[in-house]
Amino acid sequence: MERVYNFSPGPSQLALPVLEQAKKDLLCYGETGMSVMEMSHRSKMYTDIYDKAVADLRDLMNIPDTYDVLFLQGGATQQFSAVPLNLMVNRKADYLDTGNFAHLAAEEAKRYGEVNVVASSREDTYTYIPDFSKISWTEDADYVHITQNNTIYGTRYTSLPETNAPLVCDASSMILSETMDVTRYGAIYAGAQKNIGPSGLCVLIVRKDLLGHAMDVCPKLLNWEVQAKAGSMYNTPNTWGIYIAGLTFAWLKSIGGVEAIEKVNIEKASLLYDFLDGSKLFKATAQKEYRSRMNVTFVTGNPDSDAAFVKAAAAEGLVNLKGHRSVGGMRASIYNAMPLEGVQKLVAFMKKFEAAQL
Repeated sequence: MERVYNFSPGPSQLALPVLEQAKKDLLCYGETGMSVMEMSHRSKMYTDIYDKAVADLRDLMNIPDTYDVLFLQGGATQQFSAVPLNLMVNRKADYLDTGNFAHLAAEEAKRYGEVNVVASSREDTYTYIPDFSKISWTEDADYVHITQNNTIYGTRYTSLPETNAPLVCDASSMILSETMDVTRYGAIYAGAQKNIGPSGLCVLIVRKDLLGHAMDVCPKLLNWEVQAKAGSMYNTPNTWGIYIAGLTFAWLKSIGGVEAIEKVNIEKASLLYDFLDGSKLFKATAQKEYRSRMNVTFVTGNPDSDAAFVKAAAAEGLVNLKGHRSVGGMRASIYNAMPLEGVQKLVAFMKKFEAAQL
């Protein structure tokens, strides 16, 4: 069977060169005589893999030495707890509620301190990012939390708020898809299963001066300082996930880095949105100013037509286009590994489907 174009929001499509290299290494990695999955995480053969992955990510994102880079377990959702446990010194934080995962992060943080939801687009079905100029920040907040790309509703931050407190960002569905000035953030965390690698892994980039303030009740595995001192290896890490992440970083570097893939991502998103804006059948759901480049959400306005489209598209090798169960419609997740040809094929099929419906 031929490979399909997988528009899943995560776990998502991986770049073919990454899969091909992993296939080659699966039984025997280099001259080691074993698979990466069989290596001790403390052996030199594995720490070389780990160190290169860290170095390549630092290079791709221009991460200063004043930040630690950690590869943790539990995905981004576990960091919903780890963020307040590590940073809530005054037991206060500001959260912007701009989507499902932003909402869940705020709800989890309420278990550990006072959470001020300073802006929200929840009542408007998360179709936009709130105006920062209208926000009243909490004077003694320990941090401000944002979710920079809304995976379910298809919106993105086009600028960052100016805050006195450290900015903490869930970048799961947009990391490495566009340039980020890391120095604007106190911490960036991202689940791997969208733009980095397999599920179960989380990347954390944290300013070193923010370490060492964890609550007494913070579990050791969630304590960023403990993990930083142990080089992400306080216990056995997700060795295979880190290896695949390293292959993804190397692939990105080979094609010109984040700056190069950002241009491709803009082209892919523009192609799809330009069709949607001119379509008589399909309609984009996010407000134009805040549209995500990674998760394009759209509807026909008729649930039966939506379902028919998803089924017909799958028969053409365009799979996982069904929208999230909470909103319905369709969603095309076009992360870094989705080639331009996949979006071109999707648009061509949408034109064909539209012509048959009208």
